[in-house]
Amino acid sequence: MILLQPKKHDRKYPDERSREVMLETIEFFERKGKRQLKEDDHAAVWYADFLDFVREKRIFATMCTPSGYGADDCRWDTWRICEFAEILAFYGLQYWYTWQVSVLGLGPIWMSANEAVKRRTAQLLEEGEIFAFGLSEQTHGADLYSTEMALEPRGDGGYRANGRKYYIGNGNLAALVSTFGKLTDSGEPCFFAVESQHPNYNCVQNVCHSQNFVSEYELSDYPVGEEDILSRGKEAWNAALNTVNIGKFNLGWASIGICTHAFYEAIHHAAHRELYGIHVTDFPHARALFTDAYARLVAMKLVALRAADYMRSASADDRRYLLYNPVVKMKVTTQGEDVINHMWDVIAAKGFEKNTYFEMAARDIRALPKLEGTVHVNIALIVKFMANYFFQPAELPEIPRRDDPRNDDFLFDQGPTRGLGGIRFHDYTPVFARFDLPNVNVFREQVEAFKEMLASATPDEAQNRDTDFLLAVGEIFTLVVYGQLLLENAEIYEIERALVDQIFDVLVRDFSRFTVQLHGKPSTSEVQAEHCLRMIRRPVADAARAEHVWREHVHALRDAYTMND
Repeated sequence: MILLQPKKHDRKYPDERSREVMLETIEFFERKGKRQLKEDDHAAVWYADFLDFVREKRIFATMCTPSGYGADDCRWDTWRICEFAEILAFYGLQYWYTWQVSVLGLGPIWMSANEAVKRRTAQLLEEGEIFAFGLSEQTHGADLYSTEMALEPRGDGGYRANGRKYYIGNGNLAALVSTFGKLTDSGEPCFFAVESQHPNYNCVQNVCHSQNFVSEYELSDYPVGEEDILSRGKEAWNAALNTVNIGKFNLGWASIGICTHAFYEAIHHAAHRELYGIHVTDFPHARALFTDAYARLVAMKLVALRAADYMRSASADDRRYLLYNPVVKMKVTTQGEDVINHMWDVIAAKGFEKNTYFEMAARDIRALPKLEGTVHVNIALIVKFMANYFFQPAELPEIPRRDDPRNDDFLFDQGPTRGLGGIRFHDYTPVFARFDLPNVNVFREQVEAFKEMLASATPDEAQNRDTDFLLAVGEIFTLVVYGQLLLENAEIYEIERALVDQIFDVLVRDFSRFTVQLHGKPSTSEVQAEHCLRMIRRPVADAARAEHVWREHVHALRDAYTMND
């Protein structure tokens, strides 16, 4: 089964340590139990028990230390990182979060040339410490150009750092905080490492009410020596953006974990509840909503897994991942909201009850598309690749499933962040042609109509400056890439064709919905609006296929998993 099932987690691993990390993590949460999980959540208790477990079992050391800096079981392996992120979020976004912001904090360190800090970091990981990423500020968010964190020369070769950072996870206890600032003498950007327990570091507040500590911190004449500098100039700039490439990819995996647990809980509740003498799951609308939720969830996981293959296979000559990565950050997370909404429409008031996982899921699933302006920022990035994707395909190597136990060296040596317009992609059409299924074929026709619009009614200069227009175009383009990645992995994971067609039943409707939005935009031209009308299509209904997917895939999970109380 493609979905995570913690109590039947018998999948094969390329090494015993990876298996051990996953099973021990699952065991920690199942032993903790849902009741305590929820009590801690409601009381906003700092998750010291989880961090003690991480320390005792060397979890972060194994997962977050690149090869060559730690023990033999350490490597930065995106494939197993994805699964670990999924498991953490399955039990609660708060546990995912403290790990996730540690990943972000580690990015500028592992990308730097400062070997002393890197060796120190490896030792701190071995000791079970957490990390933080000091990038955003209250006034400017993550705008790198506008940072007010200033490093003034001291006269002895060092600096004094002054300024505040805002919305910084783990800022209360992070062993090292990778902080972004500007050198006042040269105006250059700079990353430097600070200690959260230093007397010149003031943790001002937790800006959120949650188990997470999302800090505001202030540096007051914090002493920074050359030994604390991670990078400066263009290297610091690249480190900031490339860290986001690595770390924010995990947003999609948090959505997958949350939705999977919520799905098990919701289908179990609905299947065992009767209204007017009828099981809730026998109502046609309930079946339709659960089937759509399941189809979206399976697609989320297939797409995110496939994008990870391209990340692991990336090189200076193959940067296709720079499109697929923001697709996961934007599309998988927004799909997660749809999955929760579908199920919430069925279970209704049950979704508010304090003893359910769903109550947390309904709250937390909203955060993921909104972190750092995820949706609009990533769509703006995605559309930069649209012309090459559709009109200049290149001969590029076919990427296999990448679950091999190797360190992902390139992710910390990505190099310059410029030159996106020159990135080329393989032809997306062959994988669609290999799936001669009714709804895949309808989707292909929609894609061709969209491509014709781009070619014959190309957005003009004013439209390219109109963010509202580009967001609508970007949603449609993203859906095309999403479909491509989904089908590539449907082949690799041998997903049943009936389920694939059911997923594309959903995607055809989504394509039409986004097209209607584009049609209605004030800046859409009359010619473009006419093209839009050709893109609006109905999916091919098949009662037998829908019944099969419901019986064999969706309703079959009604008793598949319940968390230990």
